[in-house]
Amino acid sequence: MNSRSTLCFVSTAPAALTLAHKSAWTAPNRPTRPYAAQSRRAAFRSATIRMDAAATAEPSAKRETHEFQAEVSRVMKIIINSLYSNTEIFLRELVSNASDACDKRRYLGVTQGKPVDGLFVRVKADKEKQLVIIEDNGVGMTKSELMSHLGSIATSGTAKFVEAVGQQAKGDIAQIGQFGVGFYSAFLVADRVDVYTRSMQEGSKVYKWESTSASGYIIEEDPADEEAKPLQEHCGTRVVLHLKSGHLEFLENARLQALMKRYSEFVDFPIYAWEEKTEMEEVPDGEEKDEQGNQKMKRVPKTVADWVQVNKQKPIWMRRPRDIEADEYKEFYKTVSKEFDDPLAWAHFSAEGDVEFRSILYTPSMLPFELRQDMFNNAGRNLKLYVKRVFISDKFEEFVPRWLCFLRGVIDSEDLPLNVSREILQQSRVLRIITKRVVRKAIDMFKEIAARENKSDYETFWKNFGRYIKAGIIDDPENAKDLSELLRFYTSSSYDKITSLQDYVSRMKDSQKDIYYIVAESKLAANSSPALEKLKAKGYEVIFLTEPVDEIAIENLSQFKCKRKETDETETTFKLTNVSKENFKLDEEDGEAQKEKLKQWQEELIPVTEFMKSYLNKLVGKVEVTDRLTESPAAVVQSQFGMSPSMERFMRANSQASGMDEDLLMGGTKVLEINPNHPIIKDLADRVKADKDSEANKEMATVIYELALLSSGYALEDTGSFAKRVAKLISEKN
Repeated sequence: MNSRSTLCFVSTAPAALTLAHKSAWTAPNRPTRPYAAQSRRAAFRSATIRMDAAATAEPSAKRETHEFQAEVSRVMKIIINSLYSNTEIFLRELVSNASDACDKRRYLGVTQGKPVDGLFVRVKADKEKQLVIIEDNGVGMTKSELMSHLGSIATSGTAKFVEAVGQQAKGDIAQIGQFGVGFYSAFLVADRVDVYTRSMQEGSKVYKWESTSASGYIIEEDPADEEAKPLQEHCGTRVVLHLKSGHLEFLENARLQALMKRYSEFVDFPIYAWEEKTEMEEVPDGEEKDEQGNQKMKRVPKTVADWVQVNKQKPIWMRRPRDIEADEYKEFYKTVSKEFDDPLAWAHFSAEGDVEFRSILYTPSMLPFELRQDMFNNAGRNLKLYVKRVFISDKFEEFVPRWLCFLRGVIDSEDLPLNVSREILQQSRVLRIITKRVVRKAIDMFKEIAARENKSDYETFWKNFGRYIKAGIIDDPENAKDLSELLRFYTSSSYDKITSLQDYVSRMKDSQKDIYYIVAESKLAANSSPALEKLKAKGYEVIFLTEPVDEIAIENLSQFKCKRKETDETETTFKLTNVSKENFKLDEEDGEAQKEKLKQWQEELIPVTEFMKSYLNKLVGKVEVTDRLTESPAAVVQSQFGMSPSMERFMRANSQASGMDEDLLMGGTKVLEINPNHPIIKDLADRVKADKDSEANKEMATVIYELALLSSGYALEDTGSFAKRVAKLISEKN
């Protein structure tokens, strides 16, 4: 069934009130807006449950009882438990139905040469009778339509309507209700539903459809109910919900108004809520007079009620980008994001073809508050999903990848079902297409920020959202290449200003084949690392990775492809190389003389390396002589598959929770490299030659290792013992 396409309502207001507020009901003349939606069947329509009713006439010819052939109670349970996750959805569904009914009437009026204005939807709660009434002045229903649309579940009246107007008109009209079960969401909160309706066809009568969702329904012709009287002169439909005892919260008009503003703010037709408020009124204060003989007055509170329009704002994303001013985009961003500052950038686009949707994406100028403690906090998501202008959710994790959770804006789909759930999204081909397009547009938006002449804009972006770009490289290999162009880092040559990998490549030496980087806790620690001494002496630039996510992102990326020079015709692939790894070699080959000298040092210091390896065997995997050090006596570097200082700290922090043995983080993964030209190493060589096993030599070897550990960015296990050893060495020298 499709109640959206068939339910329509008309005012119950007294004549005086109607006249007093006539302007509220009359919509301005406006042409029929072309719709881009293309009618599609819902996925579950193939499993339609027909409930063809067999009529059993009562003694009165005007009142007929119809029994459902299917097990309605079982079907209702499926609808309530499977399709809708929270009860407040009923109002979204019924307002959407009413909007569809207005849409039908407007469309038919235009095609018949009789345009219709003043179409509306109104919602009101009656506390005294415990009723919620949803009404519109749309197309209405005949008796046969009542039986067809409300007598069977998953039979879509809207889909039939689109089929009836033909393939050519599909692009001109888009009703929300193509999914067959929206009307029955009323039974989430009501134990009885009455539908009063009158078709726009000439000579139509008023009919009442009544059901408790148990075993059948009743159709009555020309009912004498008070609720039917407004339809004697006008077409339309009124849905009257008799609320269950557990859902009396919906008797508050303010609650209904808030729900309509949340879910139906951008529906095409005016939606009105009944609002009561207190005003102060001046009345005579008894018979007292003032000094001038005038009647004394006093102010007393007075409760007044009136209809107020909920959806005053029109959906900006439905307009053409060239027709929208920058200030309008900024104002809409503040509305949708609840922020007070202007966005850093936005992208307004649409997709047509097999999948149709419109979207406006915003990049905030500041990191949202909810994401400051937890960068992937689901509460920080605020990219709103609409289906044909009806709000669905802003918390679907499946809709955009987590590394884009900071985006703000709207996505309005013409193809997803209105009762979309997390399970439906996980299996949706439409979702996969939308997600791919949204990710592409988001990356393009970030690239536009990076290309601006005002470089501070991208610096602001990187400061707030750089971690998310790195997370994207880890999570989204398909887009890693594009995201790598957005990466920014500090380097040994660009210490105070972030630089891109492309700019780094443009400054590389002609002989350099790899991009060099080092992992450290801070810029200062990276810049003073012993592993950089030879590189800096020879004028090589090294990238600083100072955040925990940096190392994982770069290892996942592994290479960067770009043109070395702007004049190059083809791109070159550059390997990303960690300079603090064991066996790191510069791209430029050392001369034969240097190689011979290193070989000589290695042979001369064999006693030292063997002694230190024997004594420090639980702490390091190897002890080697190197020529990469120019100032420090020693350095600790990673073995080929060892952990960097940052990764080791991360693993230590998580070892207790994961049950990992911390001893596994220690020996076997580190390599101690010593500088053969440093006085301390020469002194130790002389000591080992004189007395290899002396305690003083062991103390000295330990201090050398601990100094190398600290200068390379690793943490000391026992800082107290280290301090005592240093103090002892100083006192011995004195």
